[in-house]
Amino acid sequence: MADVTAQDVKSLRDATGAGMMDAKKALIEAEGDAEAAAQILREKGLAKAATRTDRENAEGSVAVVAEGNKAVLVHIKCETDFSAKSEQFQTFVDSLTANVFSNGVDAVDGYTQELDDLRLSIKENVEVGKVEVVEAEEGNLIDVYLHKQDGRGVNGVIVEGKGVDQETLHQVALHIAFAKPAALTREEVPEEAIEKERAALLEITKAEGKPEQAWEKIVEGRLTGWFRESVLLDQGLHGDKTSVRDSLGGGEIVRFVQAYLGG
Repeated sequence: MADVTAQDVKSLRDATGAGMMDAKKALIEAEGDAEAAAQILREKGLAKAATRTDRENAEGSVAVVAEGNKAVLVHIKCETDFSAKSEQFQTFVDSLTANVFSNGVDAVDGYTQELDDLRLSIKENVEVGKVEVVEAEEGNLIDVYLHKQDGRGVNGVIVEGKGVDQETLHQVALHIAFAKPAALTREEVPEEAIEKERAALLEITKAEGKPEQAWEKIVEGRLTGWFRESVLLDQGLHGDKTSVRDSLGGGEIVRFVQAYLGG
């Protein structure tokens, strides 16, 4: 058995953040080879981290970066706001976001080790959530909004508009942030979701004792109300009676992306 000194243990602990006994056992197993011991600790840590993947990770951070006709949105999830607000977590988010802006969504693949290291360090279920790159077509505009809380982004939006002025587009971005629409148009809502909602509304209508001959009309009216709550163009801008669609002055919203904590 290799002679493992207290200084060897201390050096390995400083390098890896491992506990004293874990560091000592790893050094013994590696026969005093500090590099091999660090790898042993890493592999054991990752195995332990894998058991955390079923834990809820509704906290985290959202970042949005925009320049010219291009914008990116990155959402990284974790378990606690304490970890999400840490310098280490924010540095990871900022680094990944900048890399995605420069190299596209595939840049995420190059962050496997950094992501594993972050999981090991904060001992939480950390995962990459939504990552989006939006490049507006020529002549279109982009607007972004990032709502911050305690120094970190918690709700980010990118929206692309055609034939819409910048201020109107910004108001739409603000609206999206807080209204959280599920789709841009009714056509984008999955048919399965529509039928599920229609069935639920029919049961409610029946339970209210409405006359059978009126069921279809009542259900379709209520379904229209549901669309107004979940479809961006049907929603009232900032909750007003005027819909987002009618606020665009003849222009259109081409697309939007959004990420928020818990979403």
